[in-house]
Amino acid sequence: MVPYTLTRLGVVMAPEPGNPLEAEGVLNPASGRTPDGRLFLLPRLVAEGNVSRVGLAEVSLRDGVPVGVERRGVVLAPDMGWERGLSNAGVEDPRTTWVPSLGLHLMTYVAFGPLGPKLALAVSTDLHTWERLGPVQFQYQADLDTDLNLFPNKDAVFFPTPVPGPDGTPCYAMLHRPMWDLGWLRPGEGVHLPAGITDERAGIWISYVPAASVEADVRALTRPQDHRCVAMSEFAFEELKIGGGPPPLRVPEGWLLIHHGVTGYVPSGWDPTGQDVTYAAGAMLLDPADPGRVLARTPEPIFVPETEDELSGVVPKVVFPTAIEEIDGVHYVFYGMADSKIGVARLDRVSLSEGDRDEAQIRTAGQRVSPDGAISDVHAG
Repeated sequence: MVPYTLTRLGVVMAPEPGNPLEAEGVLNPASGRTPDGRLFLLPRLVAEGNVSRVGLAEVSLRDGVPVGVERRGVVLAPDMGWERGLSNAGVEDPRTTWVPSLGLHLMTYVAFGPLGPKLALAVSTDLHTWERLGPVQFQYQADLDTDLNLFPNKDAVFFPTPVPGPDGTPCYAMLHRPMWDLGWLRPGEGVHLPAGITDERAGIWISYVPAASVEADVRALTRPQDHRCVAMSEFAFEELKIGGGPPPLRVPEGWLLIHHGVTGYVPSGWDPTGQDVTYAAGAMLLDPADPGRVLARTPEPIFVPETEDELSGVVPKVVFPTAIEEIDGVHYVFYGMADSKIGVARLDRVSLSEGDRDEAQIRTAGQRVSPDGAISDVHAG
């Protein structure tokens, strides 16, 4: 069992009337603190024509609880050629992680350019000024029998501290979500799965960058290696796909990853017209000694669309967590509401009964994740 849940508190940001940069919604924010300790969101701002930018908004608190924001402008726009296509443009869905050992905020974002959604990185010391490091270039891995750079990718986020790599070497690790269907780029091309993967649904992967190489040159972060699948859809609320959420949070049980699961119907191809989906949030615990290994995950969602703001919007029935911050010892999760507004929820730890503790111990003892994301017993013959 994963003993954590979310309690919604309300809307903290909605589109500003008359602001053309927010005409189609504010959603899916990153977050961070400036050197003077002030808390900010970095929301995705969507202008008419589905053109996205990354804004900056200072969080307003009441009795220590986020209740609103003060806008501070735009910090990233689709200014580079690889962030703009002929019929689309955008820097989308930023995720930021403060990494103390580097003294930097690491921003992963989706550059929606000529070949669709690709991952890119930027870094900052103060949240106001960002230096692009460029598109992510996944290093070739022969046993996958493919090139991860061919595929659209989203939902990338870094761990806040170095973690053990596959050989135990300290590494900066990134979770991400490749998508195997290339039919959107070339009609009829279809799905191309890496070796060892049998499930074509999008799942959560991990890639590593040796810490020593990053400390020598921060641009090494754009060249991750040692790719492996962490988790695939397993439960009903994840029927269509899963993806990562806010940066992993170190808790007594391991690394807590709040993720999203999608269920419903999506037509073939990349045209969302006619889709009927629900985005809910689950949680999983990753092994601190091997963050590519799932210790436990929630069989039911911990957060589902319920309010009018979550049920109605640009994409109805969506809660999409993307940021987490601690305020006075309490963690708050910021999330997209129906691709239109931004909400906040409190992360709560729930007490385990004796029976729950026994079940959790049985479920997590001696398990591993196979290349296709399936959980199996390491002691099985």
